[in-house]
Amino acid sequence: MLVAPDKFKGSLTAGQVAQHLAEGLHESDPGIEVRVLPLADGGDGSVAAALGTGYRPVTVPVTGPTGHPATTTIAFDGTTAVVEVATTAGLQMLPAGRLAPRESSSIGFGQAIRAALEHRPARIVLALGGSATTDGGAGMLSALGAVFTDRSGRPFTPTGATLDRIADVDLTRMVDLEGVELIAAIDVDNPLLGPNGAAAVYGPQKGATPDDVEVLESGLGALLRRLWEAGWPAEAAAGVPGAGAAGGLGWAAMLMGARMVSGAGFFLDLLDFDTEVAGCDLVITGEGKLDTQTLAGKLPLVMARRATPVPVIAVVGHNALGVDNLPIHGIKQVHALSAMTEADSASDPELSAALLRETGRTIARTLAPVPSSTETAHAL
Repeated sequence: MLVAPDKFKGSLTAGQVAQHLAEGLHESDPGIEVRVLPLADGGDGSVAAALGTGYRPVTVPVTGPTGHPATTTIAFDGTTAVVEVATTAGLQMLPAGRLAPRESSSIGFGQAIRAALEHRPARIVLALGGSATTDGGAGMLSALGAVFTDRSGRPFTPTGATLDRIADVDLTRMVDLEGVELIAAIDVDNPLLGPNGAAAVYGPQKGATPDDVEVLESGLGALLRRLWEAGWPAEAAAGVPGAGAAGGLGWAAMLMGARMVSGAGFFLDLLDFDTEVAGCDLVITGEGKLDTQTLAGKLPLVMARRATPVPVIAVVGHNALGVDNLPIHGIKQVHALSAMTEADSASDPELSAALLRETGRTIARTLAPVPSSTETAHAL
C-alpha cells in the first residue's frame, strides 16, 4: 500500500498527513505493508516533498516579501535544485499574516535562485504556488541582476505599487543561466493582464481592494513596456497560459527561458511516483479540500489517473463536492475529516492528526478479509 498525500494547507504538511495515516493503518493491522510518499504540486510543500525523497537541504538567508530578514530552504540532489515561492515570497512569510498586496516583493525568491546557482545545478525547478505579491517578478529579477531605475536615474527594487515608477531597466548584469534548465511548475493558466490576469483574479486573494487591483494592473502593464524596451519579448509572453501565475512570476520566468509545466504531473515524475506505486494494491492520497478545483486537475486527480488500475482512496480535510467516491476519476472512496467532528480541524493540527489516525484505522478495517465459514468453524 502507498500513502501519497498532498499537504493539508494551514494544518499539516504532506509528510505529517502521510505519517498519521500510516500510524492508524498499523494500529489496526500491524502486519500491513505501508510505503509513504509525501507529494506536492508546485505550491508550498514542494521543497519538503523533495527532501522527503532524498534531496539534501540547503539553508539560505533571504529578504521576505515585505523586507524583513528570513531564512528559506532549497532542496538539492547534486543535479536538480527545487526553489519555492511559498517560503521566500509567500503568504506564509508575511509578519503576523498581515497581507501586503501593494508593498510586497518577490526579491527573496530571486535571492534563493541565485543561491541555488552557486551549487552549479543542471536544473532548477521553480515552484510558483503560494505567492504574496503581484510584482510581475520584478523583485526576483532585481535579485538576479536586473537594475531598475526611476525617472531620476536612481536604482530601486520595485514592489507591486511602484512598478509605475520604473523608467528604465538594465538587463546586462543578469546572472548567467547558460547551461541551466529552468522549469516553472504551475497549476494555473491565467495570462499576465486583463480580467483573467494576475492582478484581477489573484490580487484579491492577497488582500487587494478594487483600487489596489487597478494599481497592480497598471504597474504590470508598465513593467511589460519597460522590459519590452529592454529587449525581452515581454508582450508576446504576457498572453501565454500561466504567465499570471504567482503574481506574474510565471511571465518573468518565461522571459528568463523557463519551461512551463503542470506542477502536479511534474512533481509526480520528480518524486518517482510511478516506481513507488508499482506492485501496490492500494493508494491513499489526499489534500486539505476536495472541490471543483480538484476536478480541474489538482494533484489527487492527476495522481489517481496515473495510478490506474490500482484503486485509490482519498482522505481530505473537507469534501465540498458532497460525494463519497469519484469513480470516473479513479477514486473509489472519499473520507473527510470535517464529517468526523463539529470542530474546525483545519485550524487544529492535533485534531487533524487524531482524525487521520482514526481514518487510517477505519480504512485498514475495511480492507481486512472476511473470515470464511470454514475458518469461523475452526475458530469456534
